Amino acid sequence: MAEEILTASENEEVQEQNINEFRQIRVEKLEALQAAGKDPFQITVAEQTLLSASAIKRFEEIEKYNEENGIEPENSEVLEGSLCGRITAWRDMGKANFIEVSDREGKLQVYVRINDIGEENFAEFKKWDIGDIVEVKGYIFRTRRGQISLHAKAIKLLTKSLLPLPEKFHGLTNTDTRYRQRYVDLIVNAESKDALVKRSLIIRAVRNYLDSQGFIEVETPMLVSNAGGAAARPFETHFNALDEDFKLRISLELYLKRLIVGGLERVYEIGRVFRNEGLDTRHNPEFTLMELYQAYTDYHGMMDLTENLYRHVAQEVLGTTKIVYNGVEMDLGKPFERITMIDAVKKYAGVDFSEIKTDEEAKALAKEKGVEFEERHKRGDILNLFFEEFVEHHLIQPTFLMDHPVEISPLTKRKPENPDYVERFEFFMNGWEMANAYSELNDPIDQRERFKAQEELLKQGDEEANTTDEDFLTALEYGMAPTGGIGFGIDRMVMLLTDSAAIRDVLLFPTMKSLDK
Repeated sequence: MAEEILTASENEEVQEQNINEFRQIRVEKLEALQAAGKDPFQITVAEQTLLSASAIKRFEEIEKYNEENGIEPENSEVLEGSLCGRITAWRDMGKANFIEVSDREGKLQVYVRINDIGEENFAEFKKWDIGDIVEVKGYIFRTRRGQISLHAKAIKLLTKSLLPLPEKFHGLTNTDTRYRQRYVDLIVNAESKDALVKRSLIIRAVRNYLDSQGFIEVETPMLVSNAGGAAARPFETHFNALDEDFKLRISLELYLKRLIVGGLERVYEIGRVFRNEGLDTRHNPEFTLMELYQAYTDYHGMMDLTENLYRHVAQEVLGTTKIVYNGVEMDLGKPFERITMIDAVKKYAGVDFSEIKTDEEAKALAKEKGVEFEERHKRGDILNLFFEEFVEHHLIQPTFLMDHPVEISPLTKRKPENPDYVERFEFFMNGWEMANAYSELNDPIDQRERFKAQEELLKQGDEEANTTDEDFLTALEYGMAPTGGIGFGIDRMVMLLTDSAAIRDVLLFPTMKSLDK
């Protein structure tokens, strides 16, 4: 008989039916346990004195010590304790079974034998399922095949899993399901867990470095009346208690600068910001941004800090300053390239914007080169469009792109020798913008004029333009020291350092479209 071929939707329906059948069997097992007065959900605490990777490492140290000192096995230190975790594999060999128990450090093989835990307990154990959470007490040993394992002397069911885990050899491969059911993804996909654990280590390394440089971590409002500090469209909401409209912040900048005015001198914040934009492999509407501000330095000081920070984090978390992303090696150990936007466009597009003097000339050149622009765009805007079109994707190795046109930099100090440009850089790796930094504008009169220009853009339909923040202007009028500031995209940093293809891979719970839409 010919093999029946199922469509994708039919296959999903069969899988759903199988899951429901498996669940019913497990519910019946749970009901039997509860009827016997052995409800695992009544257990409130367990003993966890062993962790998988640490136990393996400690046992290897004991073996090495014994070998170096001629200690016989019967005189050796015995590594005993209690392991807690989820059963993720099972090999049934009759009166002796091998199970794999996974915990927060990894996994450890457990040897469970009827002679060690007793017939009654062994009979109960054989009714358990992959996915159940257990406590195992015993000692660490090496099997005849050489695998370090835990020899069980007692085993207890802590939690009954009612839904089966994805099949071992195929795993959870559907990316949509992985993101929606991250809890299952973390159980069955070690690479997902590794990337998300590394995220925590990366953020810790960032904090440690900045703390060592005299920065203090602060928290600023997420719900604001004026969402400034970046070119982005905000989310809007209404606060009933005050009967006022508010926005979710798009940046951390303006409040952190207020703290510089207040004399804190070195501040940083790592927090969520929200931008009402599209979804793709590098964008999520809520993401983690780090901004820091340092008094008495400029954008050159921010370049030095960025270079040192990235090297420190890579060395601390990965043990190397050479990272590989999608097969391409990037070397954080070498001095980062520094190039102006004018020179970069000249190098990769063959156009010298220092020779372009008017908006009309820039627009004519854009038409000639097929670069799309809007009528409101000025010469500086078009220079930036040329950069995005011809240059950005070439910046693979760590590169500081410097000296942007003033039209696209409303919060940045002008270059004294060339006021059409500002003291700003963007940090690029792998063709991605990784950070954005300024010599911060601290002239309140100039800042008011920049806000006016942004308001005009807003009237012309630019939904990402800033609005005037009067309280921020008041703060500047009290006086802000010369300051360097920078914003880092934490998620992109994690993507690069973990070789993750999409931002969703490094967010525990990325934004997803509702299933009922």
